[in-house]
Parts: sequence; structure tokens; C-alpha cells
Amino acid sequence: MARLHAVTGRSVTPLSAGWELCVTEPGATPGGDWLPAPVPGTVAQALREAGLYRLGEPLPLHDRDVWYRVRLTGDRPCTLRFHGLATVAEVWLDGERILSSASMFQRHDVPVTLRGTHALHMVFRALNPVLKAQKGRGRWPVRLAEPAGLRAVRTTLLGHMPGWCPPVPAVGPWRPVELITETGPLRVRSADLRATLEGRDGRLTLALAAEWSGAAPPPGWLEVGEARAPLRWTGPSDLRGDIRLPEVEPWWPHSHGRPALHAVRAVVGDARIDLGRTGFRRIEPEPGDGFALRINGERVFCRGACWSSPDIVALPGTRDAYAPWLETARQAGMTMLRVPGIAAYESDAFFDLCDEMGILVWQDFMFANFDYPADEPFLDGARREAAQFLDRVQASPALAVLCGGSEAEQQAAMLGLPRERWSQPLFDTVLRDEVERRRPDVPYVANSPTGGPLPFVADAGVTHYYGVGAYLRPLGDARRANVRFASECLAFANMPAAGALPGVPAVHDPRWKARVPRDPGAPWDFEDVRDHYLHSLYGVDPMLLRYEDPDRYARLSRAVTGEVMEAVFAEWRRVGSPCGGGLVWMFQDVWPGAGWGVVDSTGVPKAAWHALRRAFRPVQILLTDEGVNGLAIHLLNETAEPVEAVLSLTALRRGEVPVLRTERAVTLPPRSAQAVPASSLLDRFIDLTCAYRFGPPTHDAVAAALSDPGAGAPIAEAFHFPQGGRMERAELGLGARVERTAEGWSLILSSRCLARSVHVEDDGFRAEEEWFHLPPGTKRRVRLIPRHSTAVVPDGEVHALNGLDSTRYRGTA
Repeated sequence: MARLHAVTGRSVTPLSAGWELCVTEPGATPGGDWLPAPVPGTVAQALREAGLYRLGEPLPLHDRDVWYRVRLTGDRPCTLRFHGLATVAEVWLDGERILSSASMFQRHDVPVTLRGTHALHMVFRALNPVLKAQKGRGRWPVRLAEPAGLRAVRTTLLGHMPGWCPPVPAVGPWRPVELITETGPLRVRSADLRATLEGRDGRLTLALAAEWSGAAPPPGWLEVGEARAPLRWTGPSDLRGDIRLPEVEPWWPHSHGRPALHAVRAVVGDARIDLGRTGFRRIEPEPGDGFALRINGERVFCRGACWSSPDIVALPGTRDAYAPWLETARQAGMTMLRVPGIAAYESDAFFDLCDEMGILVWQDFMFANFDYPADEPFLDGARREAAQFLDRVQASPALAVLCGGSEAEQQAAMLGLPRERWSQPLFDTVLRDEVERRRPDVPYVANSPTGGPLPFVADAGVTHYYGVGAYLRPLGDARRANVRFASECLAFANMPAAGALPGVPAVHDPRWKARVPRDPGAPWDFEDVRDHYLHSLYGVDPMLLRYEDPDRYARLSRAVTGEVMEAVFAEWRRVGSPCGGGLVWMFQDVWPGAGWGVVDSTGVPKAAWHALRRAFRPVQILLTDEGVNGLAIHLLNETAEPVEAVLSLTALRRGEVPVLRTERAVTLPPRSAQAVPASSLLDRFIDLTCAYRFGPPTHDAVAAALSDPGAGAPIAEAFHFPQGGRMERAELGLGARVERTAEGWSLILSSRCLARSVHVEDDGFRAEEEWFHLPPGTKRRVRLIPRHSTAVVPDGEVHALNGLDSTRYRGTA
């Protein structure tokens, strides 16, 4: 059902205060110490708040029962609603069991009658005995998660994947517990809300399942903003309405326009029902053997990352928990986040924020890798799980793709099973049918990856692309593989800032290595992958560099994964590319260290995040080496407005002396992409890509920029290094000046020579923008963001990878 944000005559009381928990042996009656327990929340969260648990320590909750208790008062019939109990749970009221649940992902409504004060208990049974008792085996083994019995238990795989995730047990009432009391004559049971864009008009339909306990039911109204249409009783418990909004402002992802939302209400007699907000948009998969999305008729290149959780211990679902993370994603230019099947369904607040921020959501159902049971009890539970999720997000315009799950087809295919055993009724029938019934406006993908002669090929359907990455392919493979849509890609052990793992030296310490992601059973990890590209791009020996200059090794390691990502996305976004999108694995780290995240576990962006922010700009300039055809300049404008700009092209010798400088005024039409041969800007031949090799190179860098014709400020920049990433270190003349304005502190940066991967080190502040190349003779203003509330005056250093020394700066109070 649609989210009923507020209904006149309904009282919804969160049962969030006064809870206590007690951990016992399986089957035992609680008799030990009781601890305060947050609800919603997890047992691990309660133990952390009590100082009894730290992330990374063993916490064998799956071998224990955990009891929760609270006193409950009331004086009338009501409903107890449990939004999520992880995982095998029972609820007892005054010693009587009123609910048994075996799914973390299902909501339960239990009618009760309260008369005074009552004892409410929840008990979360030990999971390991349940897993050991599972009968039947899947058609293939799974290394990603353990034990194998997880295939038949509906719980998150977070905490069960030893290759990259700390073993945090997801146990407890992780989603709200509520007491719902109905008053007044109107009883609303559910709402079915559909918002569509038909041509340039919006259409909204509403079906309310409701009962009127008074005399003849009164007329009703459906309201969207200032527009109204009648709601009609079509039966004793059924109201329906339909409203058309001519020339409605559509909902767009933030890269392409405004994510316009419209408030929806229903009025029945004196009762008002707040149905939240929705947006009008049309999403269609592009025809063909690839995968791409058209939104409101426009092809949209979807870029972003795969999501895990704001806090793997608490698994929070509040607006405050999500907001800073989603804002960081939006600031990076991410237009899509994928919630993968190894994680958990996020709460309504997540979708509300994505709706508001214009971030598309690729949503997997919570199934991954396993051969799931095909018996009717399991499939019926999957139907209820899917139906409940789809009902509560039915009005979300951000929901863009629904996917059966992650890597189940791939797992079967890669293990050599015959083709007829790759599919499962869960994905091909059960989940597909629920999507067609409840969100027919959202494309459904059976699995991620899928399509083509093999599920994981890159040139058909949806792929998990690790050619550049784990398979150690050269950067040119990003084009050669003909990637159509990468719902996962570019996983690296992204190096965090110095000190992100306190007290643990980077790389060579066993405590560091324990947190480096790896595929279970593989004789390598993702730092080995990073080191491969460190060698191939920068021409250094990673092992020798760690021996001789560990600080230099760390700086290059932070930069290299971002440079790889930026180069790959340039290939995928260039004019003529068939690629419809790419989602980096992953957005955030689940604990401190060199994890897959482009944002660390505290929310601080890594160097890779800054590279993606450049790669994801909606108004963009790209450079691609087309061999003997020279350098191609790609100009992109995804916005709804034309962009007037100055296009400039400069070739530099030793990063300082211009051997070429040219510019021209350009207009980028709305929603356009154009390719310009760099040679067309020149009045003579210069071998910009060093393809012909007529003598020694005349230059070592090419810089292209789109600039505002009035202020001269850069809109977007791109760089090409004919000799690759190898660099000679020199005195750059790097300058840094601190300036304070009403908005806060800023750094004014300049350089005599091209400064590569400029970054800031400051204990009290971090740079809003860094790890960028700074052309000679230009100035760049960079805002400084306080790291903590006690940061008063900036005091730090500016570094560049090709500089021999750093530049100090200090503000004055």
C-alpha cells in the first residue's frame, strides 16, 4: 500500500522508548542483566552503546537468543505493527505468543485489545541452529556468503560475507515497532497510488480500501497541489479517483532537470489523508540487445555506485542517517544508486530523499548468488516480501529499475552448469509477476548480470564489468569490451586518507590486510589489483616503492584508482559509446580501511570520489585518444538549457611552456553530445597524441577546458598525457593562500607548472575539491570544510604528485 503519512482519525504511536534486552542461551528464560535497547535498532547497536562491543570484535549472537521487553498501556482494540524483525523471531503479549516470523524483510500487523498495562516481549532466536537444520542443497556451491543454509532463510547477507564485510550479526527489531489505533468513522486499510506521465500531461490514479462506519459515506476528493478531482465509492470499501494534470512539470534526475514533486492528498468528509509526494515521469528501457534508460523520452547515462548501509552495526533507516550520505552522492554527480541483493531494503526515508534529490534507484530484491528453494512456502514468502516492498514505494519516482537479485545466473554459469539450470522460478516468474502487478512503470531485470550468450558478457544486457579491475585488463578494454550497462564495475581497494584506520600502518600490517576486500578462495586481494594499475599507469614498482618511500606509495595509491575510474567513464560517456551506465562497486566502506568504497566509513570522500565527481559532470568535456585519427574532444550537455562557453585547448612542454594555445566560442544545445576533432581547432599539424612519432614529442600534456565566457571560470576540464601516467617530479611553484569570507575558509591555489593530483592535508579541515590537475597560470578557489566542531583555523599543506615538495598554509584567527 502507499505510505499513509497521516490519516485523520488514526493514531500511530512509535514504541521506541523503555525497551530492554537480555542475551541468553538458546531456549533459556531470561534471568540475567537487562540492558537499555534502542528500537528500532539492533542488538549489536545496543551493545556498542553500552560499551560492550566494538566493530571487528567477535559477537556470536547467532548462537544466542535475545529477549526484548517493554511495558505497554492502552484501553481499546488496536494493532501492533512490526516493520522488521531480524530474523527468526517471536512476539509475546502477557505470556501468550501472538506472532512468529522467519523473515527479516516482512512487515506484520497483529490485532490486540489492550486493557491497562501489559508486558510485551520479543525474542530473537539463535540463527545458527536454524541454519544447521535446513534440509536440501542448492544446485551449486556459493563462496560469497556462508553458511549454505542462508539460501532458505530470509535475512541480509551483510555480516555473512567474510571476503569484505565484518561479521556483524543483524539481530533485533531493526525497523520500527508501532501501536496503531483507529478513531473516527473512516478506516483506511490501504492506498494504491499510480503516477504516470502521458505525453506532457501527468495522470494520477488512486484506489483506497476504506470503511465508513457512520451513515451514508460522504463524497471524497483527490487533490494534487491545487488540482482536484472527485473520489467515488465504487463499493462498500472501495474509493477510486483519477486526475489529469495538463502540462505538468515532470520529475527528472538532478543531472537533467528538476526533480519536481507534487503533494497528494485525499479528503473524505472531514477526514484528510496525506499521501506524501510523488513525481510524474516516464521510464522506458531502450530497445536493443543492450540496456539503457530513457526518462521522459531522453536517453540518460546512469552513473553512480552500489550502496551498502550508513552503519552496518545499526542498519538505521532514518532521514538523519541517510541524508549526509545521499547528499555526498548527489554532490559527486551520481544519478543512480543500486541497492544490491546482498544488502537490505532501505526504509521510506531513503526513497523520500532520493525522490527529492533526483537520484535514481536501481533496486535488487534481497536475493544473491544462491540457488533458492522452489517450493511453494518459500516462493509465497518471497511474494509477500516483494509485494510489501513494492506497495510502500509505489509512488516513488526515483525507483528506476527493479532486479530479481545479484549474480545467481552468473554463479551457475561460471561453475559450468548447463544453460537450462541457470534460471530460477523466483526470478523469472514470482518477482517478475509482482513487479508487473504493482510497479508496471519500472523496468524489470531478472538478474544482475544477465543477457547475452553468457550472463556476464559485457556487450549485451547488463554486466558486472571487472575487465578493467579484477581481471587486470588494460584501460583500452573499457572500449574494446563494448560495455552496454555495468550495474557493477571498477572495484578497487580505495586507499583512505592517512590515519583513517587509527594506529594501524597502511598496507604491511596484518590488521590493515584483514580489512582489504578479497574474493573468498582467491590467492589475491584488491590491493594487488590496485598495485597492478599503479605499475601500469605510473611505471613504478609497487613493492619497491613501499620499501623505499611508503608515503609516496600511499599518495600514488590514493590517486591511481580515481584516475582509472575517470578514464573508463570518459570512454563510456564519449560520443558514439553504446554504454548506458556504470555503477561503481561500492559507494561507502562498511568499516575503516582500504575498502571498496569511494567514501570512507565515516562519510569522508576518498580521492576516487573526487575523480568520479569530475567524471560525472552533467556539462562535460572529455578527451579520447583515437590513435592516428588524433585527439577527439567530446562536449556533453545533459541539462535542459543551452550552455554558452569558451572551448580552449593547450599543449604544454614540461608542464609549463605552451607549444599550442587556441580557443573558440561554442554553444552546447540542451541534452546534446558532440565530438570535435582537436585538429579542427588548429591551423597547422601538431601530433597531439604522439601517434606518428616524427622526432621527439613536442609536449607532455594537453589540457582542454570549457569556461564561462563572462567570468572565465572553468565549467569542466580534461587532460591527456601522451606518455601515459608516468611523471617527472619538479619544482612546480605551487602557491596556496588562505582566505576567509562570510561562507567560511577557502584556499586560493596557483602553480607555475601543471600540478597533478593536487591534494590538501589538514588535521582540522578537508578540501571540498581535490585530487585535480591545476594548469599553470590559473587560480583555483577551493572551499575548506571543517572536519570537527573544534576546527578553528586552517593549518596544513598542499601537495601535488609531480611536485618535489609541499606548500604550507595557515589562516589567522
